[in-house]
Amino acid sequence: MEQTSDYETAALRIASDGGVRDGTGLTALPFPDRPRERLAARGAGSLSDRELLMIVLNAGIKGKDVGSIAAEVVARLDGEQRIPEIAELSRLPGLGVAKACAVAAMLEFGRRRWGPCGARICSPSEAYPLVRHFADRRQERFICLSLNGAHEVLAVRLVTMGLVNRTIVHPREVFADPIVDRASAIIVAHNHPSGRLEPSAEDVEITSRLKATGDLLGIALLDHLIFTEEGYFSFLQEGKLD
Repeated sequence: MEQTSDYETAALRIASDGGVRDGTGLTALPFPDRPRERLAARGAGSLSDRELLMIVLNAGIKGKDVGSIAAEVVARLDGEQRIPEIAELSRLPGLGVAKACAVAAMLEFGRRRWGPCGARICSPSEAYPLVRHFADRRQERFICLSLNGAHEVLAVRLVTMGLVNRTIVHPREVFADPIVDRASAIIVAHNHPSGRLEPSAEDVEITSRLKATGDLLGIALLDHLIFTEEGYFSFLQEGKLD
């Protein structure tokens, strides 16, 4: 008897999870055409943009299946240079506010995690949006942006997570990945859960150590940002990166 692979078993389990059965949802499709099952069996790379959106949307509406709605959303997104507002997305027939929120959340999550790569950073105001989503954390996060010679982002990484009011970081932890990236420069940043933007004595001390280490390694420290949801403090702009 032919053995069922782990991937096929996972796909069968997903197929039995329920879902909309009114002819507009994913379970209305023939089994080989269901995007969730193919994602489980073959990975996300095997699906088109429309099929990925079908998984997010899950169901259509009366008279309009999920595939048709997904195709219209993809066509709309193809013409955008930004993530559309919820009000704009929800006006697409068959989408509605709930599904528009799901699509926008998916796009924003992807942008935060992988979207910054390739972006050119010329000022602190351009670096801040890449880390701002960490501002609501109750513990400090220390983040490092690896940049190439053109100051384009190679990676954005969380280096360490600290206590409520401080984080402990060592230069070796900060520079380990940028060395692998063959980075020419870095920007570091950390949030202040207190909401205050003034650098502490520890912030000043670690900035000095990172700059000295970067000078030895040939990887320039371009800036250190302290940030909250309301704004940021730039060591470079404040003339404290000597």
